[in-house]
Amino acid sequence: MDEASSRHRFETMYRQTYEQILGYAMRRCSSPEDAADVVAETYVIAWRRIAELPHGEAGRLWLYGVARRTLSNHRRGERRRATRHVELTSEVEVLYAPPSLQTGTDEAGEAMEMLSDDDRELLALAFWEELDPGEIAAVLGCSRNAARIRLHRARKRFAKALEKTRRSMPRLEARPLIEKESR
Repeated sequence: MDEASSRHRFETMYRQTYEQILGYAMRRCSSPEDAADVVAETYVIAWRRIAELPHGEAGRLWLYGVARRTLSNHRRGERRRATRHVELTSEVEVLYAPPSLQTGTDEAGEAMEMLSDDDRELLALAFWEELDPGEIAAVLGCSRNAARIRLHRARKRFAKALEKTRRSMPRLEARPLIEKESR
């Protein structure tokens, strides 16, 4: 079969079956974009295998089969991506979880919440990212001395906020492990 007749045959089959194959995919995909991808891939396969494409009604059924297998491949790919996403998210949480300042006591977390965004960022750069004042200065676009002064002030404000949270936290009364019997 020559190129021109193959092209004409494909275009004719495409015009006759496109809406049906698109409807098939739309009813089975979670989004119109996914359906469009399945349909596009179906017709790419049909073009590559035009010599195997049956004529007439059998061709339409053949396209449904290709669309079904394409959809199956699409779903497997989605499951792989979802599984990998969960794996990567878990790895990132383990590898890049902030140290004890955030995951530690409720007092420290509350104290951090009391600070301004700028103070929290300074402390995060110093403690979580382990940057020195020179590196913090480069990140913030200021002098090393300015970064050192800002960090010093942020630490003082954090200490005050931490003291406030400690005062506001309810204290448990200490009780002896064994109570004495009263007679």
